[in-house]
Amino acid sequence: MKLIADSGSTKTNWCLIDGEKIVEEIQSLGINPFYQSEMEIRAAIMSGFQDFKFQISNAEQDNADCHLKSDIWNVSEIFFYGAGCSFEEKKHTLKCVLEYFFPMANIEIQSDMLGAARALLGRNAGIACILGTGSNSCFYDGEKITKNVSPLGFILGDEGSGAILGKLFIADLLKNRLLENLKNRFFEQTKTTPEEIMENVYRKSFPNRYLAGFTHFLAENITENSIKKLVQNSFVQFFERNVKQYDYQNFEVHFVGSVAWYFREILTESAKISGVKIGRIEQNPMEGLMEFHK
Repeated sequence: MKLIADSGSTKTNWCLIDGEKIVEEIQSLGINPFYQSEMEIRAAIMSGFQDFKFQISNAEQDNADCHLKSDIWNVSEIFFYGAGCSFEEKKHTLKCVLEYFFPMANIEIQSDMLGAARALLGRNAGIACILGTGSNSCFYDGEKITKNVSPLGFILGDEGSGAILGKLFIADLLKNRLLENLKNRFFEQTKTTPEEIMENVYRKSFPNRYLAGFTHFLAENITENSIKKLVQNSFVQFFERNVKQYDYQNFEVHFVGSVAWYFREILTESAKISGVKIGRIEQNPMEGLMEFHK
């Protein structure tokens, strides 16, 4: 059996397949070896698997540690696609953790970008993009990524991502650049305060996850002109600063990710403004990855 994982900064989707049959689907916390230690990654994996198929040896109970019963699942191969997995050192960190849980499996770790390309394009050439908590893009020749504009993260880049949309919205909110009724609606719905926002952004871990969480409010209020304009401008920036560095005039541009999916109408409008041809838009890459790894 094969275990396929698609991991972003917010969540990790796992799918166990036996031939063409789905045996189990699980969701755990997001995993990013660029920001997390081995122990933190271990805990993130446990967050999704802890309710079933575990065994705890007496020697391990003092450490509250667990091993997956991978012998029950008989996992022979693991294909892990994740954020922060572009560097060999980070791949090694993650591989050590997966070997701890699945010591008998052959493990392949690749970037979430290659996962998106394989899911969207299979073995065909084209431009693949991710718009989720973060953003990324590449040109894929049907086998490997041949060109990639570095996303640079939500401080220097990540145009069009959930983290950036959240950051831009919160900045406008706290600088009183939004209509009063929209501002009041936000604080009433979220039950948060400016002080709590500053605490989460500047003092707590994963501010990108926190900021991306506000895209739910943006989606619910997308008919507000200020919000629609904010989202559209960020998507146009994504096309201008990333996609247009590829051969976009001869290839369609394909997308995967929750932000691309839930804002697909505005994404399509933004592509037209930028002179870009849109192809597939998928919420997540798992179905395409299952097809690729059959």
